[in-house]
Amino acid sequence: MRVRVDPLVCEANAVCVGLAPDVFDLTDDDELEILQPEVPADQADKVRHAVRSCPKAALALDE
Repeated sequence: MRVRVDPLVCEANAVCVGLAPDVFDLTDDDELEILQPEVPADQADKVRHAVRSCPKAALALDE
């Protein structure tokens, strides 16, 4: 599974960071950074929840 972000849509609300901090982080410039684009199996449920919870629908999964 691979996660990606549309930087033109993302507002860096950090909901995903709170839900899956091992996969998502914010840079010093308040831009979303995906730390692990290839989602580890043990993080899959957290990342799916983060994708569903994104207030701007800026995240997507390729499974």
